Amino acid sequence: MEFSKVGFIGLGLIGGSIAKTIRRIYPDTEIIATAGHLSTVTEAYKDRTISNSTLLELSAFSDCDLIFLCCPVKQNLIYLEQLKNIIKKGCILTDVGSVKGDIHRAVVSLGIEEIFIGGHPMTGSEKTGYESATAYLLENAYYIITPTAKTTPKALNAFQQYIASLGAQTMILDYEEHDHATASISHLPHIIAATLVNLISSIDNAEETMKTIAAGGFKDITRIASSSPVMWQHICLSNRTHIVKLIDDYIAALKNAKTLIEEKKSDEIYDFFSSAKNYRDSITIAKSGPIKKVYEFYCDLIDEAGGIATIATILASNHLSIKNIGIIHNREFEHGVLHIEMYDQTALDTAIALLKKYHYTVYER
Repeated sequence: MEFSKVGFIGLGLIGGSIAKTIRRIYPDTEIIATAGHLSTVTEAYKDRTISNSTLLELSAFSDCDLIFLCCPVKQNLIYLEQLKNIIKKGCILTDVGSVKGDIHRAVVSLGIEEIFIGGHPMTGSEKTGYESATAYLLENAYYIITPTAKTTPKALNAFQQYIASLGAQTMILDYEEHDHATASISHLPHIIAATLVNLISSIDNAEETMKTIAAGGFKDITRIASSSPVMWQHICLSNRTHIVKLIDDYIAALKNAKTLIEEKKSDEIYDFFSSAKNYRDSITIAKSGPIKKVYEFYCDLIDEAGGIATIATILASNHLSIKNIGIIHNREFEHGVLHIEMYDQTALDTAIALLKKYHYTVYER
């Protein structure tokens, strides 16, 4: 199955990044797109990511081999019905939403299970819009694929191989399993972050003392609260059942922590933090403490032999020691595929300047 013409409905951070990645890896692919604003399409045309310079009617997507729906979750549902009688036989219709239940149920009700394959690239940042899109955002990121009951093995294999060829790590899940998992590790943390920010805002004094002294711990745990309010409004409404259940579980866990502190249960308090530390340390590179400064940055890296070694050699040849280094697979709201931690501020500044000199794309927290 060949994807010689690919369409994008919505061209924000995720859609734009996928389009730029396809252009980088498959330069001969015809890519068309429409978006909510003409300026987005114009910008994508000027940088040669897409071939059209104006907003398109949906009829323009009738001969696409693959179409990505990259709008907010609820808006994608509207496009589904409109595209049903437009797209050609053999076209694969997919989305990039972080909630899959609503769109899968809509696909069933519309009778288009054979042409739809759900998708969720676990990558992004708190920044939004095409201007923040990059041709390396998918590199080594998890990309969850949620087929329907009627997805053919041929179509699934072709789509999975295509996404993998864009640099992503593919994972196939049932859409309900996906929604429960992402509600746990993505949606609930965003709600917690937003709730904490709103709490601090409401109890801060007129001089904004808390805002002024907010340090690493507060900034790290609340960074994702800067994400798009519209996107998270849609996510909360679409994945309501899973999120509400998890909020109940989290409230119960908070009450338990409160009880341990109230009753001065020293051993249990220690175990509370120790078990959390052990589990967190097993996930990714650990930070040394809740508010201690971490000298870290993120770097885009093409998945090729010797890529990490080249960076390590550049730094080592300039007498810079790396404290920690690791590949980021779940890159939602993290910039760059490679996470590098240095020992101090001077080493951090020098490393960043050096890699930029060698034309690496570097992101700082």
